[in-house]
Amino acid sequence: MRRIFLSAALVCIIVIPFVLAANSPLLAWRDPIYIIAGFAGILAFALMLLQPLLAAGWLPFLDLAAGRRVHRWVGSVLILAVVIHVGGLWITSPPDVIDALLFVSPTPFSNWGVIAMWAVFGAAFLALVRRPFHLRIATWRVGHTALVSTTVIGSILHAMLVDGTMETNSKAVLCAFILLATVGAVARLKVWAMMRRRRM
Repeated sequence: MRRIFLSAALVCIIVIPFVLAANSPLLAWRDPIYIIAGFAGILAFALMLLQPLLAAGWLPFLDLAAGRRVHRWVGSVLILAVVIHVGGLWITSPPDVIDALLFVSPTPFSNWGVIAMWAVFGAAFLALVRRPFHLRIATWRVGHTALVSTTVIGSILHAMLVDGTMETNSKAVLCAFILLATVGAVARLKVWAMMRRRRM
């Protein structure tokens, strides 16, 4: 029963922001490509809640080994969602995307979005090269965690500063759970303890 309750709560935290965004009056003024790009961004943001839960083995009905296998697949979908998000915005407004990439955009949320984008790309790259380059697990985990933490902080600031289709309260709740899950997973995996041991 506890697992079912936790699963239902997790589904609500993820699905409610989508439902409320889908009913936003702002969608009436947007092109289809822009809407797709926006919802791809919401999807990427929602998947960021699953990733630390999977890495730490906290999702109901999945043990740690299975959770980490799913973690890799979810990470791939997350990267694809980010690419669709940025690509759709590029199609609808190339100058705005160029300004954001060059950090000259007048909107602060753009800068945080770009920082989060490059950080998640870096985290995915480290995941791809860990085995081919035989990276030490401690070195890899510290680097991956640092990039993921940057992604989380940048994404939360990006989302909260954007006055868009996402409803404010549900967005704030999702942000809070993403932050809590990430901090909890980092603590559980003792990442910073690994870093301290490497310095000794």
